[in-house]
Amino acid sequence: MNARFEIRGSGFGKRAVGAAALALTMLSLSACSILGGGSERDRASIYAPDPRIQADPAWPTVTWQLGIAPATAARMSDTLRIAVRPTPGEIQVYKGASWAKTPTDMLEDAVLRGLEDSGKIAAVARQGSGVAADFKLVMDLRRFEADYAGGAAPAATIEVNAKLLHSLDQQIVSSRTFLARQTAASPSVQDAAAAFEPALAQIAREIDGWALTTGEAHIRVHNDGNAR
Repeated sequence: MNARFEIRGSGFGKRAVGAAALALTMLSLSACSILGGGSERDRASIYAPDPRIQADPAWPTVTWQLGIAPATAARMSDTLRIAVRPTPGEIQVYKGASWAKTPTDMLEDAVLRGLEDSGKIAAVARQGSGVAADFKLVMDLRRFEADYAGGAAPAATIEVNAKLLHSLDQQIVSSRTFLARQTAASPSVQDAAAAFEPALAQIAREIDGWALTTGEAHIRVHNDGNAR
């Protein structure tokens, strides 16, 4: 948003007009939309959601090991820019704001840490770490955006399709799509970014519990079949 002023005269009057012009310019800039493209230098605020996952006591304690494959996402979704959907079918980004990590990295970190801290699994690590995993978790991040969906404030919206594969034959044991929505306290960028922390915690907790339960059920069916 640009403002143009022409200042004439001299002395005190000129300085007064200049001050008034500066104040009006600042007011005009503050009225500009928080949405838009911006440049690398515009990213003054960096947000780093740090979710903590509370394990469900009902989750099974398993003796097998899990590898987490690098999460995939569309190029437009997996960026440091904070995506916002002001209206259906329209994607913009917040000006002057960015993530500290890409959405796929945040998703992997949350799922991995949740399983590590749960004490429910023998071993879990990222794929390629050297862990001989019995199962592999594959995740496709479909949405990671602040979605207004007709509301006064956006909701942090995360959608993930997860697949659990048996490492020995690479067969899909189960596949499920997870969706988490957490409404922001206000339309501000700060509140929109803050809403992603509980949304990440929710979806990571659901994925962790599903992976443990599904993998253990598969192991038990396999063992029962061999025992007969």
